[in-house]
Amino acid sequence: MATRHSAFYTPFICVAVGGFLEREGVPALYSAAAPGDHYRKVLMEGRADVMQTAVSAGWRDLDRGETEIPVHIAQINCRDGFLLAGRRPEPAFRWQSLEGAALLADHGAQPLAMLRYSLRQHGADPGRIRLLDAGNPARMIAAFRSGEGDYIHLQAPAPHQLEREGAAHIVASTGAGLPSCAFSSVAARRDFLLRPECAAFLRALAAARSWAASAPPAEIAASEAALFPGVPFDALTDAIAFYQSLGAWSGGTAIPAADYEQSLDIFASTGNLPLRHPYSRVCA
Repeated sequence: MATRHSAFYTPFICVAVGGFLEREGVPALYSAAAPGDHYRKVLMEGRADVMQTAVSAGWRDLDRGETEIPVHIAQINCRDGFLLAGRRPEPAFRWQSLEGAALLADHGAQPLAMLRYSLRQHGADPGRIRLLDAGNPARMIAAFRSGEGDYIHLQAPAPHQLEREGAAHIVASTGAGLPSCAFSSVAARRDFLLRPECAAFLRALAAARSWAASAPPAEIAASEAALFPGVPFDALTDAIAFYQSLGAWSGGTAIPAADYEQSLDIFASTGNLPLRHPYSRVCA
């Protein structure tokens, strides 16, 4: 199950719909979590075996004093996959142009922390940008279409779809040019690690991630297009090509300790990290 459904998580999606887990002899069912479904609750109740989330979600559980938390067993993306789109083309976009503007920003804990970090790394002052909260991505897009905000902050394929419709123009990537980090990962209950399905899943994810990083974008888009109804095929293809060029799916599926520490540093730099929880408490 995915906590978010977007092309950014293509390797995870394709483990199921691309036949990678089926080739391991394990049937798979992919779904997206319902609004309000917390990943820990879903996993602990046994409604999913593996779930796409982020190591930062584990930190929040530990901050709340939870002792039984899922463990993160594999990395999906090693870079922030959000894009900024504006109302007009800006081929010579400068990040400082955001200062004084209204930005419809994803206010999820990790997207917002990463956005603030990226703004500072690119020389823009987050305090001088009006970061608007319209709710979930669907509501953000509706607000932008209705004229709210000068820019919008979304995962693909939404920005590519807006661009192909002429409703927005992609101006920047928040993850490009920045260090790799533990951005999104797969979590499971600790007892899942002892099951043969865990090893099969990890092999399937490694194969799917390698394929997603290098196969023709149109071939990848075709494998998952049915899960993106209403999204033009060309927009989905563009999104996959972008993530390949970003290097979001490069490297292996183990969560590197250095990437984990980089994510801790990013959250700490934004003042959004009460405690630095050790790698061994969150990852396997």
